[in-house]
Amino acid sequence: MASETATVHIIDDDAALRESLGFLLRTAQIAAQAYDSAKAFLDALPAATPGCIITDVRMPGMSGIELLKKLKELNLDVPVIVITGHGDIPLAVEAMKFGAVDFLEKPFDDEVLLASVQSALKRRDGDSRRRTERAEIDARLALLSKRERDVLNGLVAGRANKQIAFDLGISPRTVEIYRANLMDKMQAGSLSDLLRMALLAEIIERN
Repeated sequence: MASETATVHIIDDDAALRESLGFLLRTAQIAAQAYDSAKAFLDALPAATPGCIITDVRMPGMSGIELLKKLKELNLDVPVIVITGHGDIPLAVEAMKFGAVDFLEKPFDDEVLLASVQSALKRRDGDSRRRTERAEIDARLALLSKRERDVLNGLVAGRANKQIAFDLGISPRTVEIYRANLMDKMQAGSLSDLLRMALLAEIIERN
């Protein structure tokens, strides 16, 4: 799905969230179409305007992850941004394994969401650019200490700081320090940035 005129397809069972996201996007001069379920979106798919998708990871009926799997089955390469609740990092990791390009944890900042949407709409993954980016990520990974790499592995597995601390036999505060250091060395502005890098470097394998 790629076109000059792009539409953001909002899929969420929460009517208030659909309305607020639609208003925000239209205010930013971005076309938006809302659906109350993944099934409603798939039913409209043949006539849907190309663009990107924003979907809640947890929905009755077909979940956001099940939607990602379905899009993969249909061979539809459409950028998907998933919305997660607090503490749903394991689900966010799973969503990115199935092709989500970003995740936003509630409550999210309007500017962060708009930046994510703009990035998704402009997404062009050329082979040359991908190779260059992979080389840069590998160089950053080489800078990590063993402990920082251990913490990175815990994060991409969807574990919380406390669980990583328990697994490594260190304090949660020490994990926070290692996490801050590795985010700095990886030049990651957010956990979703870090997960994207891990996917590209094949630390996380796509399903």
